[in-house]
Amino acid sequence: MAASDKDIILAMKRHPDKGFRLLMDAYKEPVYWHIRRLVVAHADAQDVAQETFVRIFRSFSRFDEGCSLRAWIYRIATNEALRMLDRNGLGRLSLDDRTADVGCIAAGCYVDYSDLETVLLQNAILSLPPRQQIVFNLRYYDDMDYKEIAGITDSTVSAVKANYHIAKGKIIQYMNSHD
Repeated sequence: MAASDKDIILAMKRHPDKGFRLLMDAYKEPVYWHIRRLVVAHADAQDVAQETFVRIFRSFSRFDEGCSLRAWIYRIATNEALRMLDRNGLGRLSLDDRTADVGCIAAGCYVDYSDLETVLLQNAILSLPPRQQIVFNLRYYDDMDYKEIAGITDSTVSAVKANYHIAKGKIIQYMNSHD
């Protein structure tokens, strides 16, 4: 069983190495998949996840215990993913783009190409503007509440709700237009 956030915070303060192992056990996989949905390529997601956890370790002394540990971690991961995309000028990869290298996606079992609905959903999500994409992913895949997403995206709850509902509408429209 994974340690609770409270246990992780306490361990990070008392025994940083042990605490960091607990943090990695609890967050390594969900953070990787959050990043992967943003940057798409496995190698990029691994690099960004590594940088995310280095930043978490180095800046843990500045963590505000009044905040959610999960939200703080996801905020760092989101910022690192966006930083990598901006730095490399990668933008978003569309599975409709026949010149794009989508082999890295298939190799990592990111998209089940035999499930047309899954492919359409992934295309629809990747077509969203970054903020809507982030909000949709955090709500749909990570099952976060609007308040937590607002903390991650440095936004308001009402703005997050609006972004989510707009994104959901665009996804539905995209999928209906590709029937």
